[in-house]
Amino acid sequence: MPERILITGGAGFIGSHLADALIERGDSVRVLDSLVAQVHALSEDAPPRHLHPAAEFMRGDVRDRELLDRALEGVDAVVHLAAEVGVGQSMYAIARYVSGNTLATAVLLEALAARRAGIRKLLVASSMSIYGEGAYRCPNCGPRFPLPRPAAQLQRRQWELSCAVCGAGLAPLPTPEDKPLFPASVYAIGKQDQEQLSLVAGAAYGIPVVALRLWNVYGPRQSLSNPYTGVAAIFSSRLLQRLPPLLFEDGEQQRDFVHVGDVVDAFLLALDSPGANGLALNISSGEAVTIRRLAELLAAGLACPIAPQSAGRYRAGDIRHCLADIALARRSLGYAPRRRLAAGIAQLLDWVRWQTAAAPPDAAAELAAHGLIG
Repeated sequence: MPERILITGGAGFIGSHLADALIERGDSVRVLDSLVAQVHALSEDAPPRHLHPAAEFMRGDVRDRELLDRALEGVDAVVHLAAEVGVGQSMYAIARYVSGNTLATAVLLEALAARRAGIRKLLVASSMSIYGEGAYRCPNCGPRFPLPRPAAQLQRRQWELSCAVCGAGLAPLPTPEDKPLFPASVYAIGKQDQEQLSLVAGAAYGIPVVALRLWNVYGPRQSLSNPYTGVAAIFSSRLLQRLPPLLFEDGEQQRDFVHVGDVVDAFLLALDSPGANGLALNISSGEAVTIRRLAELLAAGLACPIAPQSAGRYRAGDIRHCLADIALARRSLGYAPRRRLAAGIAQLLDWVRWQTAAAPPDAAAELAAHGLIG
């Protein structure tokens, strides 16, 4: 039966793709989005052109309770995507990130509690960043869950992690949802707040909640002008300007990238799957790649023979390796990523080639000015 779904942050990268899918299957979609200039780079007070014309658009902030109450009228389910996004920026724009992520979610939860009888489900976008470092294995001591690397280690340019017990080098493992959480940035703490506030409040008020821990999402519509967006978009933007992708540390950090289409599939499954209620689930591809290799794939796909550059610098709040274990999402949702990285990169670049990438602000310079690059 068709429903009315509210998507906070629904004019953005993930939200607009989700709106397309919901409308295609017959649901009504209402979008509440403040159209932050850093993300949308709009020249007029209107939603971006990629937002589906059948979506009902409301411009405003989730923290505006009066507006939020209007946005919730007649809504059956809510997908909460609205958030300030950027690990590095969060380390100096602390109040902005805490307000935009933690406080905004608290306002939303109070509004949902007041009308809980009419809300069938809440989905909240969490993040892999809440883990801090991923799971590892020591050859002598077995599975290990290390704390973030200390500044003294990074200053020595010792990027890899060692076992705190025996000192042996650690190898990254797929990270399950029950790994202890050691968020290493203000952004990560805010995403942990969003997830845990939603799960706790949902349980208290009888609102089914599913938290989707999204990994490194990429794909068409990702902002190329936002210096704190996903690394695939940042590298693509620099390559379009015939500039080399800039690598922190040595570029050998391993990550798990997930196509936005697979993320949309996960949200649709979570809306319809009662077996996931009350859970936090990893949503990714289960496919590891280094940041250096990602830069090389993008350059090759754009026929732009510019090698990435590494100056051996590091950013406060960064982690070394984090890979996804998606077994729980497979079991509870029937989630199965369908887009391999090579094909997904090709789709991203089909879109990128038609974009005009203005030079974004120099994020590295901003971070260095705040003493956040070593």
